[in-house]
Amino acid sequence: MKSITRKLVLSLALAATLPAWAAIEIKGAKFSDTYQLGNQALHLNGAGVRVKIVIDVYAAGLYVPHKDHNAATLISQPGPKSMQIVLLRDLTGEDFADAMIKGFKKNNNDNDVAKYQHKLDEIRTLMMGFGLVKKGTSIHIDNTPGVGTRVLVEGVQKGPDMAGDDFYAALLRIWLGNSPVDSALKEALIGTK
Repeated sequence: MKSITRKLVLSLALAATLPAWAAIEIKGAKFSDTYQLGNQALHLNGAGVRVKIVIDVYAAGLYVPHKDHNAATLISQPGPKSMQIVLLRDLTGEDFADAMIKGFKKNNNDNDVAKYQHKLDEIRTLMMGFGLVKKGTSIHIDNTPGVGTRVLVEGVQKGPDMAGDDFYAALLRIWLGNSPVDSALKEALIGTK
């Protein structure tokens, strides 16, 4: 009996020292609790689904250094950030780019749109090059301070880094701004849903 108890105690102690590799699954899309960006572990703040009319378009998860439930605080939070998007249906790069730019213009003032127009053009050109993006494809839009915004498709960088941390904050307003592309998704990303 002592042997079994001792083994049980040792097993539990060992399990307690192992890292948790939990993941959240939404409509088949998996989001891990953490995402490594550079040398920093980011935490999943929230995840949800972008629905257009009645069609599930993509699942998205927001990774930040420190969890928060305030959209403005999340946008301005210093440090690296990442938005993971997993397509729930086939989508063309053009459709994806056009929707992002529409959401950007809806959530940023005319001065910001003019200021970032060349970067919006870069993103549009980059995404147009994706062609048809299949259901299940994972896209990360990362920001590393001092480096800029980076787009990865299935872990492979697409296009050059886009310098400027302020541009990433403007991009996040697509999902977290006053007129988000999907208000239920915004609530899920900030962790209030």
